[in-house]
Amino acid sequence: MRRILKIGRLIRPIPGVSARLGAVALAVAFSLAVLALGGTAQARYAAIVVDFESGQVLHESNADTRNYPASLTKMMTLYLAFEALRKGQIKLDQMLEVSPRAAGMPSSKLGLRKGEKISVKDAILAMVTKSANDAAVVMAETLAEKEYIFARHMTAKARELGMSKTTFRNASGLPNRGQFSTARDMATLARALIRDHPGYYELFSTPRFTYRGQSYSNHNRLLRQYQGTDGIKTGYIRASGFNLVASAVRDGRRLVAVVFGGKTPRARDRHISGLMDTAFAQLANTGIAKIPAPPASKPVQVAAGPAPAPTDAAAPEPADIGEGDIADAGGTDDDAPVLAWGVQVGAFYQADSAERAALAAATRAPELLADARVLVTDVQGQKRRIFRARLIGLSESGARDACDRLKAAKVDCLVVQVDETTALHNMRRRVAIN
Repeated sequence: MRRILKIGRLIRPIPGVSARLGAVALAVAFSLAVLALGGTAQARYAAIVVDFESGQVLHESNADTRNYPASLTKMMTLYLAFEALRKGQIKLDQMLEVSPRAAGMPSSKLGLRKGEKISVKDAILAMVTKSANDAAVVMAETLAEKEYIFARHMTAKARELGMSKTTFRNASGLPNRGQFSTARDMATLARALIRDHPGYYELFSTPRFTYRGQSYSNHNRLLRQYQGTDGIKTGYIRASGFNLVASAVRDGRRLVAVVFGGKTPRARDRHISGLMDTAFAQLANTGIAKIPAPPASKPVQVAAGPAPAPTDAAAPEPADIGEGDIADAGGTDDDAPVLAWGVQVGAFYQADSAERAALAAATRAPELLADARVLVTDVQGQKRRIFRARLIGLSESGARDACDRLKAAKVDCLVVQVDETTALHNMRRRVAIN
């Protein structure tokens, strides 16, 4: 703003020129200054709160206004890193070399030195907790050689996920007039991280990260201050204000909330906490979920046990999709349980409703789920028991393919792993599709 005022002071009335023309000249100069400084984004308040399972918007304000994402940008850098890990392109213990450009990044950073090496896991944790810009550039250059090339991949992935108003120019979120996003798009990205990379998403709840003897607390203070918070990312540059994407689970329901343009970290945190309090109260009084209906062709048949009776009653009251049973597949302990892969397609307050939803979902991807088994597991919520609808007995790639197919058919799903022994004990029936 000081630059804008300076430009204004340079304009002086010219003898013989009307005051109106002088005012026009001043307005033009002011507009040019704003354009020069502001690019295409608008640094202003925006917010959105979304039910994770259904995607239903529970609150929004300026949700489609383009703003500078700041370090929220690292959410996409991490999404692509998790994707590369899943595909085997990189490994958690792989050592990455620090380039001169990465070492020269401004704060916030770890202070990596040129030629130093850092593991993939440490680079990820540095981005999650410290929001380290040097670690973000190391990851970008590992995956795409040049950061600007990686940024193109980031934008392409944004379009693939449905983030239509987001453009990335770097991996860190450092100021760039061409880099912008919206509260709605960032909520979409957060849901994608939770849905597509549930095992790696757990890293966002890391409270503290230690590197070279120095300890860094997670910048997301809601992890310590707001009940149920398990991620995900803060961001700040002067042009954006204090931004935050947060996710919290209460009584089996998950919310994703986004705030752009906070005046201070504390004010931002209080505001987003209030938004989520209101949304959780709203969820407690309403059932929100997408219950997949079977298509007219290829009806589901059950190989063992009676099929659920058809009903014309209103849709059952749903609960949250939940993630409490997701396990990390990376362990090597001989006593670790054998894990089965599958997809979760909803959670409900009645076991039969969960079973019907699983059977109906199977018809949306019959070639992938013909031999799946229906598993209904239950957990105790704060108020009542919740039953999760799952189709298991798949390989990891099969589960991911099936979930991709279901999402294309407008069926929300989540790739999960469960204890095979528990699964066999609780399995209700095997799916068979003609």
